[in-house]
Amino acid sequence: MKLNIGKLFYFILICLLFVFTNTLYAKDQTRLLNLIGTNDSLLAADSHGKILISKNAGKKLLPASTLKVLTSLIARHYLKSDHRFITEFYMDNSGSLKIKGYGDPLLISEIIPEIAKKLKTKIDNFNDLILDDSYFDPVTIPGVTSTLNPYDSPVGALCVNFNTVNFKRVQGKYISAEPQTPLLDFVINRVRKSGLNQERIVLSSINNETVLYAGHMFKYFFQNQGISSTGTIKTGRVFHETDKLVLRYQSSFSLDQVIEKLLGYSNNFIANQLFIKAGIENSGPPGNLEKGRMAASDYIKNILKIDDLYMDEGSGISRKNKISCVQMLKVLQEFKPWHKLMKQKGRTFYKTGGLSGVKTRAGYIQNKDGSLYPFVVMLNTSGKRTETIMNLLDKII
Repeated sequence: MKLNIGKLFYFILICLLFVFTNTLYAKDQTRLLNLIGTNDSLLAADSHGKILISKNAGKKLLPASTLKVLTSLIARHYLKSDHRFITEFYMDNSGSLKIKGYGDPLLISEIIPEIAKKLKTKIDNFNDLILDDSYFDPVTIPGVTSTLNPYDSPVGALCVNFNTVNFKRVQGKYISAEPQTPLLDFVINRVRKSGLNQERIVLSSINNETVLYAGHMFKYFFQNQGISSTGTIKTGRVFHETDKLVLRYQSSFSLDQVIEKLLGYSNNFIANQLFIKAGIENSGPPGNLEKGRMAASDYIKNILKIDDLYMDEGSGISRKNKISCVQMLKVLQEFKPWHKLMKQKGRTFYKTGGLSGVKTRAGYIQNKDGSLYPFVVMLNTSGKRTETIMNLLDKII
């Protein structure tokens, strides 16, 4: 009899615990859904895509930088996993050196000295330095404004350091804020006009400023390697019939490494370099936004099987980009094999987004068995943040 009473006690205890747990779960769900307003949306699914909780999931809203997950998929589709960007160096009949860019988003100060070392084994001097950025058409990204902020950086076929300059002022003198990057005379007036003591500012594509900056940066590192020049730096074209290829530099960064930096730093410049490059792979050069949009549209319709999703550009800065949680779920399901390219906090892999009046987050919460549960949070109500919602989602999943 005592044994039966003991069993009954434990049975009742388990039942009460079950009811208590379910009550807490229901309260968390209710609280979570109450945080989602008319201009917000939420969706979370299990590892098989079965929706666990949602609100306004079919409503198209501004995704901000969470759109970069879709851009990453498009890049992987058209460029392939083994793709590495190239930059070519030619000598013409007059002894001038020509650099032809192909949209490498990671031509940075840490890399250019290695290129200079390789070039030194081919040449000792040149006359003019001629820069060919014709692989891209002139492009203006919708949503970008004429500020000094790096997220407004222009794109181009031949760019260095994301078209930005990082500086600081020490004892009244401007110097580089990066030990690996010189502060060139070419940009010192731009730095002074900023009126700032320390900042990373963006350059402009007006008057070829970005491509000429690339030329000055290359020339600086060429000279450090003992390659001399007697001429000027200017824009021009490579003529494959007469110019001699002396070096084809292949990036040390794989496409997945580029995507990891894109998602980790939420770099708008990298996003649209990839977006335009995808368009070139689909339609041929020169690259432009329209070709990128066509490539995106083909991928979205034929691979993701989504019929009514338009991408205006690849970074999420344009307010013409709109997507629903249901559509983003398809994106996340497709991106699962590369989820580790995202930022990670605890058991969550995620990409955030933000514009004025917009906060978003999308990614995966990893269950105890290692399964990935995709989630999407889009808040298009000014003043709202995703943190409280994510804390509740973490309890529920």
